[in-house]
Amino acid sequence: MAFGIKKSFFGRLQEKIEDVIFMRPEIDEDMLDELEEVLITSDIGMETTMKITAQLREDIKKMNIRDPEGVKARIKAIVKELIDKGEEHMLSQESPLVILVIGVNGGGKTTSIAKIANQCKKEGKSVLLAAADTFRAAAGEQLEVWGNRIGVNVIRHQEGADPSAVIFDAIQAAKARKTDVLICDTAGRLQTKKNLMTELEKMNKIIEREYPDAYRETLLVLDAATGKNAVSQAKEFGEITEITGIVLTKLDGTAKGGIVITISDEFQMPVKFIGVGEGMDDLKVFDPAEFAEAIFE
Repeated sequence: MAFGIKKSFFGRLQEKIEDVIFMRPEIDEDMLDELEEVLITSDIGMETTMKITAQLREDIKKMNIRDPEGVKARIKAIVKELIDKGEEHMLSQESPLVILVIGVNGGGKTTSIAKIANQCKKEGKSVLLAAADTFRAAAGEQLEVWGNRIGVNVIRHQEGADPSAVIFDAIQAAKARKTDVLICDTAGRLQTKKNLMTELEKMNKIIEREYPDAYRETLLVLDAATGKNAVSQAKEFGEITEITGIVLTKLDGTAKGGIVITISDEFQMPVKFIGVGEGMDDLKVFDPAEFAEAIFE
């Protein structure tokens, strides 16, 4: 199965779509209306669903599609176009790379950092972690545990310290050690949105000033199992800071695949990684074509 995702992940969406297009005597408006309902109930937002079905209607007429297999092939192609942003993946970029990781607490942020670090290390890159989530109790200790587990050093200060000071020290260490990848954990939630925005702005200024030659990424970690709540979080964080990509965690048999399509389309953000299990190797580089194929496998 593509990405190592459980078959049940795509099974229900695939079966529902096939029931709609294969069980009807002809391709008509009733079929398209039913298809819209299936997509919306699969965590694909209303706006994205309308975009998919509008394109499908146009393609059916333009291409004179008369059979269910043709409809299925067009849906797959439309989905791929929506989620493929045509970007070269961040891990293929030249060193040094600085990754700022943001997201609410409990969404899998810290474990995603560890898994990205582990993947970078397996590709032969040197990695350093910065424990800049200094406001959550034991966040630094948690990241250090992961660092020890995968053999990666962690730069941290005491709890409640200035997060930007942690970033500053981590950058100096990364430059001194000629580290390929610096991954920075950040606070998932402060008292207000303004406080969070202020902290992220300070961190970004430190990185720009101290490491101007580094390739930059800001990844938002979202829990796919929360469905539409993940969409709300993407909107909120997008208002606070510029996001270059999404990490979708818990995208296994417990979550609906539609959230990938919605996030990619509504926010024009590329999905960079998807978490398909609890294991250290279960964070996969996202491949739009492979994902679209997997929905109809």
